[in-house]
Amino acid sequence: MFLKIVIFIHIVAATIWTGGHLVLTLGFLPKALKQRDFGIIENFESKYEPIGMPALLILVVTGVYMTVHYAPDFFKMDMADHYTRHLVFKFILLIFTLALAVHARFFLIPQRRLKLLAIHILAVTIIAVLFVFTGFSARSGGLL
Repeated sequence: MFLKIVIFIHIVAATIWTGGHLVLTLGFLPKALKQRDFGIIENFESKYEPIGMPALLILVVTGVYMTVHYAPDFFKMDMADHYTRHLVFKFILLIFTLALAVHARFFLIPQRRLKLLAIHILAVTIIAVLFVFTGFSARSGGLL
């Protein structure tokens, strides 16, 4: 039963993370680029970040728990194992997400570089959707 609760919490956090980035990318980013207004992104981020960042943290914690449960031999890196293959892909996506976030936070946002930040936002959104797809693939028997 505890595992099912963890999975549910993971799905809710994924909904917040991915949904927030889809809203940003499709709803706010085009307007910010058209008006060349960095403030539109800042305004969205100031409201989303207190929800989005805890969701990302919850995703990592619940993801590690599920890794231990579903792939206890994960570190053997047996890519023939269904869950290991999916989890390796998810960890690669996580590394890219964190790298993009750090770069944006410390370089692009302070310099207010909207066009480069837009590329980061689009990349993080695509990665978020790939996270969802990979989780779906792992749970549905494998599309990867």
